[in-house]
Amino acid sequence: MVVVTGREPDSRRPAGAMSSSDAEDDFLDPATPTATQAVHALPLLTQEFPEVVPLNIGGTHFTTRLSTLRRYEDTMLAAMFSGRHHIPTDAEGRYFIDRDGTHFGDVLNFLRSGDLPPRERVRAVYKEAQYYAIGPLLEQLENMQPLKGEKVRQAFLGLMPYYKDHLERIVEIARLRAVQRKARFAKLKVCVFKEEMPITPYECPLLNSLRFERSESDGQLFEHHCEVDVSFGPWEAVADVYDLLHCLVTDLSAQGLIVDHQCIGVCDKHLINHYYCKRPIYEFKITWWKKMSLKSERRGIHVDQSELLCKKGCGYYGNPAWQGFCSKCWREEYHKARQKQIQEDWELAERLQREEEEAFASSQSSQGAQSLTFSKFEEKKTNEKTRKVTTVKKFFSASSRVGSKKAEIQEAKAPSPSINRQTSIETDRVSKEFIEFLKTFHKTGQEIYKQTKLFLEAMHYKRDLSIEEQSECTQDFYQSVAERVQTRGKVPPERVEKIMDQIEKYIMTRLYKYVFCPETTDDEKKDLAIQKRIRALHWVTPQMLCVPVNEEIPEVSDMVVKAITDIIEMDSKRVPRDKLACITKCSKHIFNAIKITKNEPASADDFLPTLIYIVLKGNPPRLQSNIQYITRFCNPSRLMTGEDGYYFTNLCCAVAFIEKLDAQSLNLSQEDFDRYMSGQTSPRKQESENWSPDACLGVKQMYKNLDLLSQLNERQERIMNEAKKLEKDLIDWTDGIAKEVQDIVEKYPLEIKPPNQSLAAIDSENVENDKLPPPLQPQVYAG
Repeated sequence: MVVVTGREPDSRRPAGAMSSSDAEDDFLDPATPTATQAVHALPLLTQEFPEVVPLNIGGTHFTTRLSTLRRYEDTMLAAMFSGRHHIPTDAEGRYFIDRDGTHFGDVLNFLRSGDLPPRERVRAVYKEAQYYAIGPLLEQLENMQPLKGEKVRQAFLGLMPYYKDHLERIVEIARLRAVQRKARFAKLKVCVFKEEMPITPYECPLLNSLRFERSESDGQLFEHHCEVDVSFGPWEAVADVYDLLHCLVTDLSAQGLIVDHQCIGVCDKHLINHYYCKRPIYEFKITWWKKMSLKSERRGIHVDQSELLCKKGCGYYGNPAWQGFCSKCWREEYHKARQKQIQEDWELAERLQREEEEAFASSQSSQGAQSLTFSKFEEKKTNEKTRKVTTVKKFFSASSRVGSKKAEIQEAKAPSPSINRQTSIETDRVSKEFIEFLKTFHKTGQEIYKQTKLFLEAMHYKRDLSIEEQSECTQDFYQSVAERVQTRGKVPPERVEKIMDQIEKYIMTRLYKYVFCPETTDDEKKDLAIQKRIRALHWVTPQMLCVPVNEEIPEVSDMVVKAITDIIEMDSKRVPRDKLACITKCSKHIFNAIKITKNEPASADDFLPTLIYIVLKGNPPRLQSNIQYITRFCNPSRLMTGEDGYYFTNLCCAVAFIEKLDAQSLNLSQEDFDRYMSGQTSPRKQESENWSPDACLGVKQMYKNLDLLSQLNERQERIMNEAKKLEKDLIDWTDGIAKEVQDIVEKYPLEIKPPNQSLAAIDSENVENDKLPPPLQPQVYAG
């Protein structure tokens, strides 16, 4: 179908449709055929249409009511299907319109119920609304983003003199330079300044504090052209230089170009006296086609932020353990599935009951054949009765969503069980902290403590249940306590969060040894599998993952070590909130390392590959068990919102990526990937195998020797640095000891005394001995 487009006079244009003069951007330029134009464009042949109209819009089939197409009179669709014109049909009898039908469904949804398209399709649907001249749809789309924001942007660009001309000049200069140099890209300098003449006095500090006044004659001395390719400015608007740069990149990218820009300095041209031009100069790099190489090609590590959210669209973070749902949506879906299962069980039980009654009635009527069929009937009756009892017990079990709370109350009223509590120092400390915390809430705190004790006693009886059912009971308890504290206790939301953190810390400290990696699950098997997988991937380098971290920088290396320490420390914590805190600290260290390396804030595309690298390098113990433990028993509000939930979701994505890591993800051939995984070779050894078969053995040996010398040189430098450091430490230690000794000597001085006189000998002469009596004389007796 051929439609002749044109411009209708303003008096005949519908109120809802926009003319091309109303639009201030490029995508509003195509002329919009109105209903009157459509009347003249179509051949005047009458045609009758059925009530249900089959459509073929450029190969896409639709079916709608005739009244839907005629909902608004002054539209092209209403004119086409008014019956006054002939519309061709395809082989299947569908009315054909030669137009792309990708977004015609959004136009039909608006005609049916007034529904508007999502933001990402607003521009495309706006073009379709222009073509079909649907005025009400045009009006509503113009009040939506991004059309409304585009109008504001175009209003700002309208203040920019020669903006489109300069934009075309940038493209033309980049094209000519790329052709002349036969290069894939071209660089050019662009000056962007908002003020009329940003000037700065140099070498004259006194003038810095004075306002420079210039006359008209002197003003000509300041007029000059910076040595750049294109200049933008000045303009009078609130928008600054960065806003204009964003507009430049947006408009150039819309033309299919790859644009990079960076500030390379300022214009330093001398103007007059001590004044210099200080306009900022930016370097634009225009790439004409993308280079397909191992380094430039983006791998499948990128995860869109929308993929981290719940797939039901509630706005909370999802989780792979909950099949992509958040905690709230997963419980709703689980509840629906459980109710459906319960309904099917009831229907099965009723059917078995009817079959049993029919079998019993038939057995009573056939007395003659009773002896023959009685044994089979009894066997069937026993089997069906067992199934029915099992089904009914399952329905009324304590793990059921319907009767769980009632069963908990009954078990709570039972006598206190003799629980074997091996109370540790940590458990006692947490209990004391929990009681001291609840004392500030008085009556509400007593009620919380009572409910918590009853829950722990009830969980003692439920140890035989599956871990999913225990997790379900714990989540029900979290939800009931939070609702009770908010409604009955009238506690502010910020304090409710603190109460829930303390409750989680108290109960999970006591339940940790029973619910963490239980034997009834395959968590341990998953731990061993992921640990073996990470060990096999030891050869993966940061360059393969495009990790923007330079570990040669000491500060960055310290951040990486801290991040690995935090992710390993997660296994030593007992409370899910503490494990999440370790993940959060690890993530913040990663962001700091990226920021130091790139000298700019890190993005989500930089964070995820670095997190994968940290997990591969750290190989945290019991990784899957910790993830499952957090998923099952953490306060759901922490996993659904906030930075803890965001970082935890990224960790789950990182583990999932490691499990599915293949050769394509690392831009390797399958043969190389298999050799690296088997340990036959490594990427570093592969470098020496890149020689051609005809290469000289001497050259190969020379390069090997050069590589060895380089390694020995680096090793010698490290040894010399360590030796110098050791020598300095020894000198400092010696000086320190000497100083300490000197201080002690000065504080406690030594006094040298003369030596004591030696003792007199027994036979020596002594003056004092003169006063002694004479010695006894021997007497001789005559015999």
